[in-house]
Amino acid sequence: MPKMKMMMILPVLMLLLLLVPTPSFSLFEDQVGFMDWHQRYIGKVKDAVFHTQKAARKRVVVSTHENVIASLDLRRGDIFWRHVLGPNDVVDNIDIALGKYVITLSSEGSILRAWNLPDGQMVWESLLPGTKSSKSLLVVPANLKVDLDSPIFVYSGSCLHAISSIDGELLWKTDFATHGIDVHQLILPSASAVVHAVGVTDLSHFHTYEVGVMSGEILKHTTASFPGGVYGEILPVSNDRFVALDASRSVLVIISIQNGKTHLQQTHVSDLIHGSSRDTVILPSKLSGIFTVSTDTCIAFIKVTDEGKLHVMEKVDNKVVVSDALSLSEGEQAFALVQHGDSKIHLSVRLVHDMSSNHLKETVEMDHNRGFVHKIFINSYVRTDRSNGFRALIVMEDHSLLLLQQGEIVWSREDGLASIIDVTTAELPVEKIGVSVAKVEHSLFEWLKGHVLKLKGTLMLATPDELVEIQKIRLRSSEKSKMTRDHNGFRRLLVVLTKAGKLFALHTGDGRVVWSSLLQSLRSSEQCSQPTGLKLHQWQIPHHHALDNNPSVLVVGRCGSSLSSATAMSIVDAHTGKEVQNMVPTHSTVQVIYLPFTDSTEQQLHLLIDADNRAHLYPKTPEAAEIFQRESANVYWYSVETEAGILRGYGVKTKCNLDEYCFEARNLWSVVFPSESEKIIATVTRKANEVVHTQAKVIADEDVMYKYVSKNMLFVATVSPKASGPIGSATPDEAVLAVHLVDTVTGRILHRMTHLGSQGPVHAVLSENWVVYHYFNLRAHRYEMSVIEIYDQSRAENKDVLKLIVGKHNLTTPVSSYSRPEVMTKSQSYFFTHSVKAISVTSTAKGITSKHLLIGTVGDQVLALDKRFVDPRRSLNPTQAEKEEGLLPLTDALPIIPQSYVTHAFKVEGLRGIETVPAKLESTTLVFAYGVDLFYTRLAPSRTYDSLTEDFNYALLLLTIVALVVAIFVTWVLSERKDLQDKWR
Repeated sequence: MPKMKMMMILPVLMLLLLLVPTPSFSLFEDQVGFMDWHQRYIGKVKDAVFHTQKAARKRVVVSTHENVIASLDLRRGDIFWRHVLGPNDVVDNIDIALGKYVITLSSEGSILRAWNLPDGQMVWESLLPGTKSSKSLLVVPANLKVDLDSPIFVYSGSCLHAISSIDGELLWKTDFATHGIDVHQLILPSASAVVHAVGVTDLSHFHTYEVGVMSGEILKHTTASFPGGVYGEILPVSNDRFVALDASRSVLVIISIQNGKTHLQQTHVSDLIHGSSRDTVILPSKLSGIFTVSTDTCIAFIKVTDEGKLHVMEKVDNKVVVSDALSLSEGEQAFALVQHGDSKIHLSVRLVHDMSSNHLKETVEMDHNRGFVHKIFINSYVRTDRSNGFRALIVMEDHSLLLLQQGEIVWSREDGLASIIDVTTAELPVEKIGVSVAKVEHSLFEWLKGHVLKLKGTLMLATPDELVEIQKIRLRSSEKSKMTRDHNGFRRLLVVLTKAGKLFALHTGDGRVVWSSLLQSLRSSEQCSQPTGLKLHQWQIPHHHALDNNPSVLVVGRCGSSLSSATAMSIVDAHTGKEVQNMVPTHSTVQVIYLPFTDSTEQQLHLLIDADNRAHLYPKTPEAAEIFQRESANVYWYSVETEAGILRGYGVKTKCNLDEYCFEARNLWSVVFPSESEKIIATVTRKANEVVHTQAKVIADEDVMYKYVSKNMLFVATVSPKASGPIGSATPDEAVLAVHLVDTVTGRILHRMTHLGSQGPVHAVLSENWVVYHYFNLRAHRYEMSVIEIYDQSRAENKDVLKLIVGKHNLTTPVSSYSRPEVMTKSQSYFFTHSVKAISVTSTAKGITSKHLLIGTVGDQVLALDKRFVDPRRSLNPTQAEKEEGLLPLTDALPIIPQSYVTHAFKVEGLRGIETVPAKLESTTLVFAYGVDLFYTRLAPSRTYDSLTEDFNYALLLLTIVALVVAIFVTWVLSERKDLQDKWR
């Protein structure tokens, strides 16, 4: 009878198994963007050229400090096209030729390129070799015609080049190095057959050359003595007049060229501007017949009369930003002035021939978090009444870009996010019924407005703008975009610090900016000049007080470029972006040390090491000092002196005389690498918050190896001095790469390995008991990746079962740097196809999930490589036990699997770093890659073994369960009926 029941149930179960969805681990096209997002930026704009012809789409072409050339839509600010030239190809000048080519000069004037204006495709490229280093100048004739006889002029490498605007061919070159002249300006008068080169020799003689446009022959040369010397640049006032400052910056010199002779006329700045100082500079405003002088008190517009006399036309506040001149018609120019007020900016446009009145005056509301205006570019358009209207492209202090027109901000771009220097994360608020901890819930009016919009959308009565607003509301209310934390830990805030000293909080769900804050501590002021951001640390992570306190971050900066400059510090609320505390310490900061201790308010303890090797404790509270003194015997740190080739280790000695939170350091050890044989090029240590699940590693034949897990291990890479340059700077016989594993408590070198015929750059990642590093093999002419795993031999005797039974083992004994470790290493090297920009490793909450290496390739993509591919125990013919363990057969090269690219088809242009954050779900890690672009995704190295996938069919699962219950009930009824019939027989 049981056999009969099974035969009846089996077909039902087989049918139900067919209904259950089979697991799929592929990524479909429609899934891209569900768990990831990608944002494109350009960086801080340094030059802009407008192209607003009626027949073409209105655009502005810009170059940025991130070496990006981009074409932006003037209507919306979107990117039409963009090229990232790389860190070593700095853009010097940019212009538009023939109305269809974008001309760029880069790499100190050695590379001239033409790009197609509509689509950004490169038309031609010209390499301009020079004889010696010099400044670079680019002149594109305004009336350039489609003719090979209309050249583009470039001065670079002390040579003047004439380049064909059609195909980039070099027409002629004139070398000025033989004349010993340093050219400051190139001037090409309209419809002129000569180009003027203006410069100085030895800062004491002024020279002008007239060079033939067609032949490059020097037709005329004039000179004049300039005894006072020149400060800065010689700037043109007109075609035959120039202005310069003498070396003392107290005398203005007008240089006039008349009838082939040069005349100098000197005027003291104090005679024109009372109260002027030595901070006088001439601004390159390019106004016809007028030049602009900036002092510490004001900005003065000075007119040069026909007789060469100087007349101050107007003085404005020295905080006013002045644009370059804009030609409106024959002989007429306009320029813009921008002055910043309280949360407003005042824009005025003036005509050169009428400086006394404003041709246009507008006031625009401005977010104070954008800071001051740094630069302005203006463009004109014709209004319906045939008058001239103006639009202004403004670069703000936080590197954002805005377009102003008719008194309003047409669009804005947060391009400061292209220059991220550090990243940390913060938890979102805990969700409470009826309460919003982060105060981000909408008001009742907004709630009603949202429902009205949704109703209009349902009834198909919504306008296009309302449909866009409805889509935004849906995105905000979606599960992944909520402003509360989830039980899996997927929703978080990415807190990033930019070069501009601005903090941004990005939501991991969709990448939107939750808040931004331009830190007062990192803004230029009398107390802190030339501030720069250094590090970003988690300051307070409330667990027990999560409902009462918000998490906060510590921002550490420096007031100046030298290591001895004073420190700038801020504590910022991670939920609101408000500065909780703005500290101005008197000491410098060379290093920030994150201590594994917290006080009763859950504030993290930090040590700031100054230039004199003193340690300053933060927060400065008696409780923090008590905790630190209790644990100070086990606090160590190290420093790396790259130029000197020295590693030094330090510990806490005694309190210093500055205050009770200052401690003197004692030198514990030092490792000196001889400068004649080794130079430090890379150092890497483990993440402070990395979790290791187990120290034991079970290998083939049920054997056990014990990982040497120490948070004090440091990876150091050195090369021979001749190999410290770029690839190819040394021969294989001269190049030596050495890697070291150093204990930073004792200074003991645990392991050293040498790679002959290899050189950097070296990119490495250190995790658990292994390190993987990437370098170049000169002998094989290929990149390589090597792995070193280090094991603790002192625990090898724990394999004796009898000792484990009687308790004579040392499994629970902590790893200590005080005892000399008995270590064993295993290593292996593999060829790798790509060069590498950055390398990281996945991290999970408990450290159980297998590791993947995240490799930022030269193509600005992120590749996920399983750690098993770089296992040093791989062999050509693995045994059956090794195959069961998961070891892969040995190959000489690491595979590049297209499906393993985390970034899919996207590129993170200018990739600089990859940050990984563990989610609460053990299988998942959060990955954030940043450069000029930003990219975020979720990654499951061992697949989502502890959760259902996002596209799991819950309806089909419910249907399957119901079908199973019904099938079981029906089968039971049929079985009972069959039993009853059998009993009646």
